[in-house]
Amino acid sequence: AIVIKLRMQSGTPLYLLIAIPHNELFERVRLIRDTAFSITAIFLIIFLPITFYMASRISNPLKRLARETNAIKNFDFNEYGILPCSISEVENLNHSMSDMKSTIRRFLDINMIIASEDNFEHLLPILLNETLSAAKAESGALYLIDQQNHLTLAALKNLSNKTIIDKTQLSGSGYPDIVSRAIESEKPVIDQLTGQELSDKGLNILITNTEQDNSIALPLFNRKHELVGAMLLITRNKIEQGLLEFITAISSSAAITLETRSLIQAQKDLFEAFVKLIASAIDAKSPYTGGHCARVPVITKMLAKAANDTREGPYKDFNIAENEWEAIHIASWLHDCGKVTTPEFVVDKATKLETIYDRIHEIRMRFEVLYRDAQIRFWKNLAEQSSADKKENEQLKHQLEQILAQETDKLQNDFTFIAQCNEGGEFMAEDKIQRLKELAKITWLRHFSNNIGISEDEKIRKGKVDRETLPVSETLLGDKKVHLFPRKPAAFTSADNPWGFKMKVPELLYNRGELYNLCVEKGTLSEEERFKINEHIVQTIIMLSQLPFPRHLNQVTEIAGGHHEKMDGSGYPKGLKKDQMSPVARMMAIADIFEALTAVDRPYKKGKTLSEAIRIMSFMVKDQHIDGELFKLFLSSGIYKQYAQQYLKTEQIDEVDINQFL
Repeated sequence: AIVIKLRMQSGTPLYLLIAIPHNELFERVRLIRDTAFSITAIFLIIFLPITFYMASRISNPLKRLARETNAIKNFDFNEYGILPCSISEVENLNHSMSDMKSTIRRFLDINMIIASEDNFEHLLPILLNETLSAAKAESGALYLIDQQNHLTLAALKNLSNKTIIDKTQLSGSGYPDIVSRAIESEKPVIDQLTGQELSDKGLNILITNTEQDNSIALPLFNRKHELVGAMLLITRNKIEQGLLEFITAISSSAAITLETRSLIQAQKDLFEAFVKLIASAIDAKSPYTGGHCARVPVITKMLAKAANDTREGPYKDFNIAENEWEAIHIASWLHDCGKVTTPEFVVDKATKLETIYDRIHEIRMRFEVLYRDAQIRFWKNLAEQSSADKKENEQLKHQLEQILAQETDKLQNDFTFIAQCNEGGEFMAEDKIQRLKELAKITWLRHFSNNIGISEDEKIRKGKVDRETLPVSETLLGDKKVHLFPRKPAAFTSADNPWGFKMKVPELLYNRGELYNLCVEKGTLSEEERFKINEHIVQTIIMLSQLPFPRHLNQVTEIAGGHHEKMDGSGYPKGLKKDQMSPVARMMAIADIFEALTAVDRPYKKGKTLSEAIRIMSFMVKDQHIDGELFKLFLSSGIYKQYAQQYLKTEQIDEVDINQFL
């Protein structure tokens, strides 16, 4: 209801009251409102799912793109597929993102494949193959800068998808002009090559079309922007700018990898050269070792390969990884590197009295003195005892001549005996030793001082010497204080040495006593000198243990240092038993012995025949000095024959019935 106040002239107001029923007044409004609500509800029911569906069609690809972007950020390049989208801009973005992801993944995969290859020779075909694959090219060539700064052919991939890296098969005499242009411009060059141009450069196997092929020449520069090589890629396809940029990026990364691997290979080659330099120096140092250091690796690797290839017996599970061959190679070449510390006069000691020279000549001179003394006594006695009677003088002279003849004959016989003892042999009988001791007591007169004109070292060994009155009586064979060389303390001789050496160490470094050396019962070496010879393996282990070998070469020291150990633990320097040694160390022990027995370049002995060497080694098996199973493999695999055909003389290669040793 509405009340309206009306003002009248009489002053008395009138009130107008208007009243309308509520339902009648808002009935039309309610109808309109309800109709609008109904229509809105119908629209919501119908179009809300449609709107949600359309929104999801738009948002899902965007969400997927967001996830793809996040995955790329986290270096996750797995392919999840592309969701279709009706909005062309989103669809194009989706495809672009997928292509970018594939490109990055391909780029990283190629880099990973290239970077994971350690062998430089194997890297070259991989590098070429991956670049060709990325460029979708059919064939190509890889050139590298050599030491003379010339661009030389390093690898080819022909139409049969075969990568050729064997230098004997690379008949190319140069490279097409497109490669020169790329190097001069320092950027990729795209051009077309005819089959004739490729044929002129000896690259016939790269021809994909008798007319013209599209080609890309890529210069390869290192970090210092120095040319390290070039690539030539040949394809039937059109080369787009985007693909060229991708190939350029790959080639730049490949050039850096190539440089790094080239430097690593150069270091390996340098180390290899040093290894062989040391080994050849040891072999050249003494004619008694000859080519030992070069031949032992041959036998060791042959036996290691046979053990690696066998599928039966105790070594059927033995396996050598590819990078472990390098350790075997280095260890076998350096197995005697400690010999650089062994004096030549010990290694080459051919007689018992030999040092830097053979001291038998000193003893010969003493016999010459005794011989002259006998003659002097003869003439002196003749002069003193002669008389006026000529007949008596003749008789006296005859008697003295007999005495002189007896004395000189004895001197000749005694020196011959000493000289024969000096030569050494397999056994020195006790009666000979006693005779030497008796001869050593013979005296002669020295009229000149032996304390002057000598080195400070000899003066120290002599010690304090009282003033002598000449002439002095000297024994024929001397074991003197000056002959004793004291041993200086060394870490490897202590009982708790860090290397685990367990060798009986002589008290003296050398004992050059004449009687002492002549009484050596077997061979020419004294106990001290034999230890000095054996010490080479100690020095080998010490020297190699000081080298910072990478992880895959950790076994070098153990392999090289075990070739004088024996299966029963009686070897040296650590007294190891079979189960304490690696199989390769046991292989090297066999290689070392077989080479030493059959060597033909030893001046002190003839090389054994095959049958003699194998028979000797069979006795060593029975004595548990070498691995019996490896010895059987050595025989059954035919290694002994294969080695003999390359390194032994024809007369050494005789028939061997190996069945009696298997």
